[in-house]
Amino acid sequence: MTKTSGSPSNQRGEIGGVPTRYIGIGVIVVLAIWFLFANLDKVKIQFWVFTVTCPLWIALLATLLAGTALGWLLKGRRTR
Repeated sequence: MTKTSGSPSNQRGEIGGVPTRYIGIGVIVVLAIWFLFANLDKVKIQFWVFTVTCPLWIALLATLLAGTALGWLLKGRRTR
């Protein structure tokens, strides 16, 4: 058996010892924060029976958090 060159820490899916999953999550978080702060205008949001006026970034943040929670709750239902 021959050894291949390269260190064991240089595994597939890592950049500089950091898993690419964490790098992807970091990029998405930075883009989401930038997008939130780019949308500071006030908007009217109409629900079925009432209307709320709030900054758009709050509505976007609430949607982001709801989507994150839903994804986290449903991740166990995936089959591999």
